[in-house]
Amino acid sequence: MNSVVWAQFTKDKRNPLILLLFIAGSILATLLFAGGVNSPTTVVIFSEEENAAEIEKKWEKLLNSDSTIQFDIVDPFKAREDVRDGKVDVAVKLMEMDYRLIIKSELPTVSYVQQHIEKVFQREAQISAIESSESNENVRREFDNYLADAPIQIETQGLDKEELPNYNMSTQLLFAFTFLISMFILGLKVNNVTHDKVSGIWNRMILSPISKTNMYSGYILYSFLITMFQFIVVLLLFKYVMNYDVGDNLWIIILIAAFFIFSMISVAMLITGFVKTPEQFYAIYPSLIPLIPLVSGAYMMPGTITNSVLLFVADLFPLAHAMEAIMSVIFYNAGIQDVMMSLLMMLLIGVITMGLGINLIERRSK
Repeated sequence: MNSVVWAQFTKDKRNPLILLLFIAGSILATLLFAGGVNSPTTVVIFSEEENAAEIEKKWEKLLNSDSTIQFDIVDPFKAREDVRDGKVDVAVKLMEMDYRLIIKSELPTVSYVQQHIEKVFQREAQISAIESSESNENVRREFDNYLADAPIQIETQGLDKEELPNYNMSTQLLFAFTFLISMFILGLKVNNVTHDKVSGIWNRMILSPISKTNMYSGYILYSFLITMFQFIVVLLLFKYVMNYDVGDNLWIIILIAAFFIFSMISVAMLITGFVKTPEQFYAIYPSLIPLIPLVSGAYMMPGTITNSVLLFVADLFPLAHAMEAIMSVIFYNAGIQDVMMSLLMMLLIGVITMGLGINLIERRSK
């Protein structure tokens, strides 16, 4: 087994660029798609009306009230230039009772900003309509007093404690993209089985003193170690360098990742059992893997997917169980006992698919 592991390591040692690119890809994907989610956003506003200064002053106060978004007044030319250069996601052109959004691309923050602006403008339109119909200048003050002491008060609290958990979508996307890259890395390493079969190295190893158990164990162990290396590097980088909220129970997160990686190695081994050449594996595996996070809801808020068929399909893959367990550990301080069911499900998927995959490989060899 050690000789197989060392042989695979030698291949990567000669050409480590692919592994380094995958690690960099998981980091860049998280920063690109999750860097601005759930974080305070700065939005520039301007007006080109005759009374632009009055309009900007009025709406700046209203938009900045009760909001995590910071609205800043800038020159119209600078606002358009900042959007064009990508310095800001969106700019807002203000009118007396209307607005226009200036965007370059449909980023996640755009819809979030639009919802807040729409709410503020609708509330202001209602107040203005009441003021004009009743000719009462104190409508706004009465409206604010009513909201401050409304007859129905809503309080929120968590299931297990009064404090409501602060769910951070950036953290979820961090693990979603890291696991996605992990699946590609381990798939490429498992595909070395097919590579060695086609090149004849497999047959030479069979004639050597190495048993088949040690041969399979060598490929599986190396795939596991190299993928765990990628996951731990990314996890530590985001926690201690980029200050992402990944909780304090890192050893539980790493344990969950270990179960996930073993289970996905088994799934990759199952796919290997259906193909004859490495090229067939490259045609099937990269097409299947990007669909798993979508079906599992890894890119969406929990509870978004409610279709029973999609939920059943997601449970067949280990990603849904891994994401559920890790989010429970980070946001709900779950312990090892709380995530035991998810670990057992991933272990069950791994054992079944590993057995089927090796059996198919052996039958195809015969």
